[in-house]
Amino acid sequence: MEPLTTGAIAVATVLATKALEKIGENIGDTLSHKTQQFLELLKQRLPGTFAAIEQAPEQPLNYGQAVLEIETAAKADPNISQVIQELVTVAKAEQNPKIADILATPNLEKLADKIGMVVMSGGTGTINTMNF
Repeated sequence: MEPLTTGAIAVATVLATKALEKIGENIGDTLSHKTQQFLELLKQRLPGTFAAIEQAPEQPLNYGQAVLEIETAAKADPNISQVIQELVTVAKAEQNPKIADILATPNLEKLADKIGMVVMSGGTGTINTMNF
């Protein structure tokens, strides 16, 4: 059971932010901005990964593959690495306890379930299946 990597935290943050915004949860402006910045960078550099993340949860996300592609790109491109680091830092400082709860998940196998549980406890959001 590996701890979450920065790439995994970045993807989890994007998914959690999207899900929480859908159910009307307040997300800090800084986190929202960094999430958008990360998504814009993905759209430019990894359009397939961007599309897969944008379609989740309506379409199952191969979470492990997305994280692998993002981490590989981050190793090759210091700009991607920097944006990921900034997003992770902001996510860890976020005041919304649901984000903190999601980021406390110790491994990738439980992350999708954790996002779904946190969002569902808020009332109306659901996360369908994510493939690992």
